[in-house]
Amino acid sequence: MLKKMGEAVARVARKVNETVESGSDTLELHLEGNFLHRLPSEVSALQHLKAIDLSRNQFQDFPEQLTSLPALETINLEENEIVDVPVEKLAAMPALRSINLRFNPLNAEVRVIAPPLIKFDMLMSPEGARAPLP
Repeated sequence: MLKKMGEAVARVARKVNETVESGSDTLELHLEGNFLHRLPSEVSALQHLKAIDLSRNQFQDFPEQLTSLPALETINLEENEIVDVPVEKLAAMPALRSINLRFNPLNAEVRVIAPPLIKFDMLMSPEGARAPLP
């Protein structure tokens, strides 16, 4: 298990570094299924990033550096362990159009507070829903 995690972290670091070093206006970053529980700080440099897929990882906390990415339109955090979400920071994101939080154990406060504050699509599973088996 530890070897798999090490390989996943190395793969993610390479992908993020290649993206940052290329200097291109990368539009998407796919880091799904990599046992991640936090993002590398280099992600904050991706100011032109439009979409990020962090589904099927091990995030317990919402990766808040995403809220500083001005061009970000789509965030996929499906199938993680996130309980709380910075709703106010997400609501202030100028380009955000969609966030997928299905199959996360979101607290009741997020479920109640988020809908009236947000201007984008926020996908959530019914409370207590479990992800389908692979």
